Amino acid sequence: MASENVIEPGKPLFDNIHGKWNEFFGNDNEIVVELACGWGEYTLSLAEKFPNRNFIGIDIKGDRVWRGSQYAQNKELENVAFLRMHIIEILSLFDENEIDEIWLTFPDPRPKDRDEKHRLSNKSFLQKYQKLLKTDGWFKFKTDNTRLFDYTLDVLTDFQIRDHVFTHDLYHSPLLGEHYDIKTKYERIWTEKGEKIKYMKFRFAD
Repeated sequence: MASENVIEPGKPLFDNIHGKWNEFFGNDNEIVVELACGWGEYTLSLAEKFPNRNFIGIDIKGDRVWRGSQYAQNKELENVAFLRMHIIEILSLFDENEIDEIWLTFPDPRPKDRDEKHRLSNKSFLQKYQKLLKTDGWFKFKTDNTRLFDYTLDVLTDFQIRDHVFTHDLYHSPLLGEHYDIKTKYERIWTEKGEKIKYMKFRFAD
């Protein structure tokens, strides 16, 4: 994959990007990360709406990343990058307090108990995000899966957090505007089936 907006294993930048994301973008703008971004629908839509912020979509699937990369290049979105990696390795690609905002949108719910370690909102992953987010940084989470959402609410009782707000029905909530009228493919599919979209945001306390 030759795209300059893709950082992946095998490229020299992959081993040297830690703590240098603003240098990569060539500005001091805020850095927003979307976890398990797929082909980057949310990342790209946010980048188009907020040209003065930097957006990084993370996914392990190369074909998905390639698709998002090509869209960004065709639209000349210079504030977008894609990182191909397993999220469990995220601490090696970002410095502490380097990220302004993290989005987790419609991740695999991993419903089986034995797969809890793979849920991207489990305690271990949240501890990683806490290290990477700036003091005032937001963590934002959207899902159609009620069990995963309630599981995450339960996990958060182990953390000191602030400014925590959430809803089990985003489209009938005062928080609706916070998703900027961006709907992913899976969000459209599930809402058409009558599933309510859950959403939360919070900051980690000092």
